[in-house]
Formats: sequence, structure tokens, C-alpha cells
Amino acid sequence: MMSELLITNGRLVTWGEPNEIIDGGGLLLRNGRIADMGASADLAAKYPAAKQMDARGQLVMPGNICAHTHFYGAFARGMGIPGPPMKDFPDILERLWWRLDRALLDIDVEYSALVSLVDAIKHGTTTLIDHHASPIAINNSLDQVADAVQMAGVRTALCYEVTDRNGQEGAQAGIDENVRFLHSLKERDSSLLAGTFGLHASLSLSDETLADCVTAVQSLNSGFHIHVAEHEVDEYDSLYKYGKRTINRLVDAGILGPKSIVAHAVHIDPAEMGLIKETGTWITHQPRSNMNNAVGAADIEGMMRLGIPVCLGNDGMGNNMWAEWKAAYFMHKQVHRDPRRANGADVAKMAIANNAKLAGMFWPELPMGKLEIGAAADVIFVDYHATTPMSAGNLPWHIIFGFEASMVTTTIVAGKVLMQDRQLLTLDEAAITARSRELAAVVWKRFEKLSI
Repeated sequence: MMSELLITNGRLVTWGEPNEIIDGGGLLLRNGRIADMGASADLAAKYPAAKQMDARGQLVMPGNICAHTHFYGAFARGMGIPGPPMKDFPDILERLWWRLDRALLDIDVEYSALVSLVDAIKHGTTTLIDHHASPIAINNSLDQVADAVQMAGVRTALCYEVTDRNGQEGAQAGIDENVRFLHSLKERDSSLLAGTFGLHASLSLSDETLADCVTAVQSLNSGFHIHVAEHEVDEYDSLYKYGKRTINRLVDAGILGPKSIVAHAVHIDPAEMGLIKETGTWITHQPRSNMNNAVGAADIEGMMRLGIPVCLGNDGMGNNMWAEWKAAYFMHKQVHRDPRRANGADVAKMAIANNAKLAGMFWPELPMGKLEIGAAADVIFVDYHATTPMSAGNLPWHIIFGFEASMVTTTIVAGKVLMQDRQLLTLDEAAITARSRELAAVVWKRFEKLSI
């Protein structure tokens, strides 16, 4: 059955090449794609039977894309960590994240995802690449997340984090979960779901486990999604145990390539950057998380000059991607004490063009991240009315200095309206919030009883 929605009276931001802002524009959404676009009045006359939605002069833009996130971390908000303040990133991993993930049961996995998806819809983030971990609830955990995704209606690529830190049996269960889920995608009735093969990081993966993962993925047409050199410990661990730097080790193991994603890459050296470029691997940058964990700042400009596709994620810090834009813009200026660093156009390239290309790896037949005929009908309305001149050229700086998440009023994915005039339509936010508050309290008690 053909479904049509005609958006009228919008100020269209195409994010095409070149970007255009079209006043008085309209979009016809049909069967999950943009079927037509042009002057609002012309489209209204052309499609008189289509259901109409008046944008009332708001900006109409492609939905935001997040290149790396962790739904499972949603219950960490406000959590108190027993003992002295965590002194560095390895301490944070051991005392927070590697205890929290072991405290999650199936129901917690589901509600962590639902909480994150509510957040995504409200903030206009329509596509997310998630990296999941729940060591005592591994089997079918990706189904818990996938069911929440289908309920929400957001576009998401999922994987499970394989690691040796919970023993050989845990590592094999993680491998099996990735394999099972990737096979199950063929049977799921959802064009919104995709998958890859998750790995934690070099420092928690033996050569044997890496080899098992490479063997497992050979028949799956998939790459890997792995954290790399978020802190120096990942590099020193690899040098000490294997006599080579992290990227060299992963290349030798067969992990990197044009379908693989490396998160962070804060402490890689120029030779490692060359290997990433050579293998065609993607890199994701998470500035808010990097600042929070005090791990340093990745050389995103150097990577981009090499032609490495650097994308923008949030590492589970919340799905307001414009906050990530702002953090990237300011972080590198402060770190280098140079206001010329992290140009707004480069931030936009990561967040818009590169993120869209990365998403295209998971949905190759569907142009994303732009308003054009044939592209994904993933659209948001933004109630931003600039008090200074706004053009396609200076839009990145309006986003950095003017946009706020509260300005998103409507979120549409694959032509389906998920939020209209700030009212969620696919998820019951009040019920999800109440239940997640109950579950999080129990998770926190379970967390406190776990040893490091």
C-alpha cells in the first residue's frame, strides 16, 4: 500500500553538494523515500490527495546520524561510584563500565535501548550505530535492542562487543551472538535494522579470539566495530604483549578494512593513520566522551587531510548530535590553544557527509543524509529562526552557536512520523521513564555488589 506525506511551507536544508537552503519548499515522502521536492505550492497542486503536514516556516532537514553509541550505558546517568574518584580511563573502565555491563539483565537491555531511542527521537537523531555489551545476558541481547528499535521506528545498526575479560566462554558467547543476529536480519521484517560484528578493544582480545572472530565473519559480508587507542593503555598493552602497535596488530589479524569502524583512535601515530587510510577503515570521533574521560584529542584534522573518513559519534553521552558538533568545534581549539582548529566546515563534513557515507555502508541502496529525490525519508523540523543572515555557507556556524536540541519539533524516519510538534507518537515516554527508573535502581544495587 502506497503511503504519501506532503510536507509544505518548509525552509529546506538539502545538505547536498553543494548545500542549498530552499525557502517555501516542500517534500513528498512516499514508501520510505523522498519522491519529489520543489516549491511547496507546486507540490500541493501536483499531489492534491496526499496527506499534508505544514512545516510553518521551520527548517526541514535530513535527520542526524550518530556513528558510534552505546545504548546499554543509559542507566549510568547520575550513578555514584564507590571509592575515591576514578583517576584515569582504565580506572573508569574497571570501576564503572565493566561493572555496569555485568549488572544488566535482559529487561535492562531493553529499557536502556528504549530510553536511548526516546532521547534520539526527541533530538532529531534518526540513524544510530550502536555497540552493545551485557556479559551476563548475552544470548539474544541484540534481539532485545532490535525489538526496541522496531517499536521506536528509528534506523539502527547493531553489534555485540566480544571481549576476553569474561573468560573464553563469554568471548565465544559474544561471537555467537554477533553471528546469530547477523543471520537473523534476513528473517526480520525491518528495513530499519542492520548489523556488524562488535569487538571491545585490542587490550581485551587475545590473538586466538581475534582469529576466531575473523573466521566467524567470513561468510557474513560484515566488517568489525572496535574501540582503538582511546587511551594510551591500548597501545602499550599491544606493544608489551605482541611487540606491535594496536593498528598494526589489527591489520595483521584481518580486522580492519572498508567495512570496519574504529572508534576514537586518540593515540594512534602517523604510521597507524597510514594503515587506516590504506585499508579504507572508518574512524569515529566522540569529543564529549573523550573530554569526560580525559583521554586527549584525536588528530581529526590530520586524519581528514590524509583522506581518512572521520565520522562523528557520541559514545552513549546522549543523542543530541548538535552538542557533539559544539564539543568538537571547541575541544580542539582549547587543546591546541588555536582558534583556527576544527573549522566548522570540517565538523559539518564529519557529522553530515561522512556520517551519511558510513550509514550507506549499512543501507547501500538508500542515499542518506541529504534531501534529494530517491533519498531516505528521514527528516526533522527545526524551529530555528536566525536573527542574523543564514546561508548554506554559514549554516555550520549557526548550528554550533545557535541550534539547541529543544528546537527539534518533528522527527520522521522512512516516511513515518515518530514525533510531531514535540509529541512522541511511537513510544510512551512517561511509561518508559517510570519503568526505567525502577529498573535502574535495581541495577545500581546489583552494580554495588559486584567486585571489580
